[in-house]
Amino acid sequence: MHSILKSSFAAIVTAGIAATSAMADGHAALSGDLKITSDMSNPAPRAVMEGLVADFQELHPDLNIELTIVDREAWKTQIRNALGANPPDVVNWYAANRMGPYVEAGLFEDISDMYENGDLPGLDSVKGAMTLDGKQWGVPYTYYQWGIYYREDIFDELGLSEPTTFDEELANCQKIVDSGRSCYAIGTKFLWTAGGWFDYLNMRTNGFDFHMQLARGEVEWTDDRVRETFANWRKIIDMGGYIPDHQSYSWQEALNFMTDGEAAAYLIGNFAVPPLREAGLTDEQIDFYQFPKIADVEMGEDAPTDTFHIPSGAENKDNARAFLQFVTSADVQTKINAGDALGQLPVNADSGVDKDEFLEQGFEMLSSNATGGVAQFFDRDFPAEMASVGMEGLQEFMVFPDNLDDILARLEDARQRIYQ
Repeated sequence: MHSILKSSFAAIVTAGIAATSAMADGHAALSGDLKITSDMSNPAPRAVMEGLVADFQELHPDLNIELTIVDREAWKTQIRNALGANPPDVVNWYAANRMGPYVEAGLFEDISDMYENGDLPGLDSVKGAMTLDGKQWGVPYTYYQWGIYYREDIFDELGLSEPTTFDEELANCQKIVDSGRSCYAIGTKFLWTAGGWFDYLNMRTNGFDFHMQLARGEVEWTDDRVRETFANWRKIIDMGGYIPDHQSYSWQEALNFMTDGEAAAYLIGNFAVPPLREAGLTDEQIDFYQFPKIADVEMGEDAPTDTFHIPSGAENKDNARAFLQFVTSADVQTKINAGDALGQLPVNADSGVDKDEFLEQGFEMLSSNATGGVAQFFDRDFPAEMASVGMEGLQEFMVFPDNLDDILARLEDARQRIYQ
């Protein structure tokens, strides 16, 4: 599925994002061509992408813009070929290690100078997600927080408060278990949710930099520091903290344990909030807190980030850079991430956020977390094959924690093979 938009697309600007005169004054008039390939194919993201192009077209009426929208899943296999001969000028992709293969292959343009020269103000908290080998290879345009969503009414019933340390988290969990409930809902049928638990426990136990070293294959899975992460995880498993038979449920099915009051909390992304509301929980019954501190390390966060990049073989790099600057500007970020658009978080710390309790909490947490590091989630940060083997091991550990030695040995064998 695709659409080609040229200068005539300015006619639908009213359905997109209104350009401001201030922004127009801040961008020199452009001419020539700009070719964009986007994977924002679902209805709401597609409307946002088309609106962005229409708005940019209005600012630059002499610019010839060609937008091609491809299916999001298909793009995962098409992107490498698209970056080869005659690539577009701008493409969508993902941050951190997911962009690594294209950086290493020389297919993404280094735009470090845009960050250094102040062309991208307000992006300090997300700059790290765009950094490999000390350089920046693109810009983010939207992300969302992970954290612990919990039943505030159950906490009130049991006299619990939001924990700030892991010891407090475990003490809360014990009281929840003693009340006949599980601490945490989780569905590991499709494995990736276990990756979220490992991400947070490892970042809190060993720090963001160590977690990224593990993701890059620079640390052995049998390292004592990795074992310490699993030791912390086992404290929850051994007290019966998770719902039984979680390997039988998808993440959506596991939400029922939280909505029915059989589990008190869920470590998950903000995408879980709409189904919790649809199931009948009110915002007075749900709240959110940051995964608590374990060791004396900076507080890294999982915040999957979608990005724009300039292919190194692009023909219209100046126009592409102007588009990246436009997309990440504070006003545009506010508009495209609004509830009636993407409904996620703006990457620019100077942007506004919709009056939504959870978006506001997530934005505050991530915008003030510039030094802790922003991870992209286990199956994005680790190479695809390592992520698949790794998540199988993580799920197995949650069900059979006594298998840890065998699990770590298998993951280490996989690391040595995959990262050659």
